[in-house]
Amino acid sequence: MKRVSLNPAQRVVIVVGAGVALYVFGAWAMTWGTRGFTGWTGYAPLSNTATSTFLGTGLHPWVRLVIWLLLALVWVALSLVLLRNRPPERATGANES
Repeated sequence: MKRVSLNPAQRVVIVVGAGVALYVFGAWAMTWGTRGFTGWTGYAPLSNTATSTFLGTGLHPWVRLVIWLLLALVWVALSLVLLRNRPPERATGANES
């Protein structure tokens, strides 16, 4: 079976696409544990207390950091595998299989 080889431009497109996909996944993962969208909040508050729907909820900051670092590590490893210099392939003769 012939191995499919990608040209350098196709490899760059895959690396960029993987980076975007990992960023979107990371942004989605950061919302775990939050209450999410609570409706329209552009009106003046009825009291003097400042509140936020996201204060004190969600993941701890160090967990967020670990998630982003792991996603960056996956992206760098994928980039190294896809963008490494490859030796030229040898032409196979009739006697080789």
